[in-house]
This record gives sequence, structure tokens and C-alpha cells, in this order.
Amino acid sequence: MTVEIQATDTLVVGAGQAGVAMSEHLSKFGIAHLVLERARIAERWRTGRWDSLVANGPAWHDRFPNLEFADVDPDGFAAKEQIADYFVAYAKKFDAPIRTGVEVKKVVRNAGRPGFTVETSAGTIEAQRVVVATGPFQRPLIPPIAPASKRLTQIHSADYRNPGQLPAGGVLVVGAGSSGVQIADELQRAGKQVYLSVGPHDRPPRAYRGRDFCWWLGVLGEWDAEVMRPGKEHVTIAVSGAHGGQTVDFRRLAHQGVTLVGLTKSFEGDTVTFQADLAENIARGDENYLSLLDAADAYAARNGLDLPPEPGARIIPADPDCLIHPLRELDLAAANVTSIVWATGYAVDFGWLQVDVFDDKGKPRHQRGVSKEPGIYFLGLPWLSRRGSAFIWGVWHDARHIAEHIVTQQKYLTYYDASAPHAASERKEAVERAAAPAMRHKVSEMGVS
Repeated sequence: MTVEIQATDTLVVGAGQAGVAMSEHLSKFGIAHLVLERARIAERWRTGRWDSLVANGPAWHDRFPNLEFADVDPDGFAAKEQIADYFVAYAKKFDAPIRTGVEVKKVVRNAGRPGFTVETSAGTIEAQRVVVATGPFQRPLIPPIAPASKRLTQIHSADYRNPGQLPAGGVLVVGAGSSGVQIADELQRAGKQVYLSVGPHDRPPRAYRGRDFCWWLGVLGEWDAEVMRPGKEHVTIAVSGAHGGQTVDFRRLAHQGVTLVGLTKSFEGDTVTFQADLAENIARGDENYLSLLDAADAYAARNGLDLPPEPGARIIPADPDCLIHPLRELDLAAANVTSIVWATGYAVDFGWLQVDVFDDKGKPRHQRGVSKEPGIYFLGLPWLSRRGSAFIWGVWHDARHIAEHIVTQQKYLTYYDASAPHAASERKEAVERAAAPAMRHKVSEMGVS
């Protein structure tokens, strides 16, 4: 395969929901750009999730503004393949300049001239700007406490597909956010003995008084919160669209057969030790749940909404035995636990982005996606501009802000002083060459999706 791509104004790295949204806004503004994706459009939705995954939000909410899901009820929850197909269809709506099968290997700032040199698996690109749209789910994290045991099958939730993938025997699922809860539920329904390690979490109702929690967070202004509350940095959200959408209830899971345990502390041989925090974590999740019901009731009363009351939503099931008498340690071999699923999140990996834009902890320094390094932008990260930034609809709005910033920068670059027409003309021509709508490229054996 021979590919030579010489120049573009803006290079977008990644063609998931963030890259597709970015391309739409750049196209609307007439900004010459190219989107590179190392696999297929929305690949992580297809192959980086378990088989039965559905969206955590209803179809009316978890989408872009200009296209509805064709095959999902607005109040339903799209399956992962439907979500991936949605982004493919969306990109085709405006003929997004996406090149698949091309991996970006290195980005460096040019010396003595504007822009960046980008090394890819298909050649070198000169770009005036680079938008990093690779999202937050880049490198699965398994904590260093993971035991070095040949007896145990250990996988991250990114590699989990279905119960048949695991050997016979029980399973310890570490992490009780959206992924861990759904995987634990699926494994227990498949007949496995499941231990679920529960840490701090928020537990919103799936729906209340006839409205989905996504709607309640919207009218209450929670999606637009710009700053994470102190102490919430490591709190996961336990919410699910599985089985038609149900409120995550850890007590119900326990009565169903899942054994709840506290935060996983350490391993020694076949013995795992848990923190003595299970009751506290469950209680704080209940507080979060009830506080949203309180806020919803107050909003409904304040605005005179004729929504049916739902007193049953405040009934908390009886504590299961595993909550009353929590395990502090477990002999995995004696309990016939043969697998561990680590639903412990992800880390970003920006090793290919060799520019001065990261703090001492390796996190991007930016303001609403506009980085401290001129010409470098980030999109799709949690809390990029608000609470909703990492969600499908939120990334679309963040992309618009970044596109508007790029347009403003272009206007500055194309301005020239009428008193120096020769120098101004040279500057203008240089910018036009770098941002030519007809990008100079030669592409062989590459598809446009």
C-alpha cells in the first residue's frame, strides 16, 4: 500500500464519536481537514465492549442533534453495533474525510515554521492543527495488586465478551461502575457464583416519575456542571440500559445471588482481602439516589409538573446477609473462584503526542479542549468542559466550541496589513497552501468510510 498525504489544515486523530463530531463542525465551517482512524469508524463500540452491551442512556438522548436512530425506539437503549452503525451513517451524511486503517505514530511541532509534522503508518502529514479525538478509553487499567497466579484467569472488562469466555467456576468482579455491575449481573444469570467488589459510587434512578434520569439531570442543570465536586474524582456511576433499562440496585443483585464485598485491598496467595467499607459505600450510593429523587420532586413542585408520584421508588429493600455480615477476606481456591474480571477503568495514552502540553502527572493542560500548546486540541475526555463532555451528545457540543476556536485562529492568520501588500500576500498564500480545500494527497488501496 502506498499512501502520500502532504498537507491539511486540521488533522483529527480518531474516528469515534468525537472524531465524527469534530469532522461535522469543521465541514460546516469549510475548514480543510482529515480524520485518521487506525481501525474502523467507532471501532471500540464494536470490538472493545462485551457482546450484550447497550447504551446507558435512551436513544432520544444519546445521539447527535441531526440524526435519530433509525431502528431504536426513542426511549429504548441502542445495542453496541447499532451505535457503531449510527456513527458510520452520520459520517456519510456529510461525506466526512475519514481514512481508516491509518495509525498516527508521532506528532511533533515544526521548528522555525508553523504547524506539526505527523508520522503515520501511511506516510507523513503536515498539519497546521491537530485535534486529539482518541477518547478516554485507551489503555485498560489493572491495578498492581493483581495476583500473579497461573490458576486464575484474569481479564479486563475491555476484553470480556460473554460468560462462555470464562472457565468453569466462580468469578470475582472488581469494580461496580456501569461495566462491573452489568458484567456481574450477566455472569450470575448465566449460573456462575459471582463476588462483586463495590467501591464508592453514584447510583441514579434509571427513571423516576415517568422520566429518564438523563432528563432529570438535564432540567436540573447537572449535565452542564463545569466543575467536578471535590471528593468525586474516583467515584463511578452505576447505571445501566440493560434489560430495557433498570435502576441499579446492589441489594437486589445480592438477593438475586451475587455476593457483595468491599473494595478489593490486597492478595496473598489464593486469599483476597477486602476493605471494611461495603456498608458505607452502599449507604452513600443510597444517599446519592435519594438526593436525586428529592431534587426531582422539588423541581416538579416548583414548576407545577403533572407527573405521577412514585412513592415506591423510595422503598429500600432489606439488607442481604452479605451486607449485614460482609466478608473481609476470601480464599479463592476454597470458594472455587477461577476468574477475575477487572472492571477498573482506563488510562489515556498520549505517548505519540510529543508536544509540550502535559502536566507533571501526564494529563493534558487545556481549557475546554483548547490546549496550552497552540494548535493542539483535545476532544472526548471526561469533564472537558462539563459533566456531559464524555457522552455522545456532549462531545458534539464540545466539538463545535473547538471548531469555532479554529475558525477564529484562521481569521487572525489570514489578516494582512494593506500597507504591506507584498508581505501580506505571501502570508496569505502560505496559509492557503497549508489549508487548501483540495488536499494534495495520493491514496492507494484506502477506503473512505
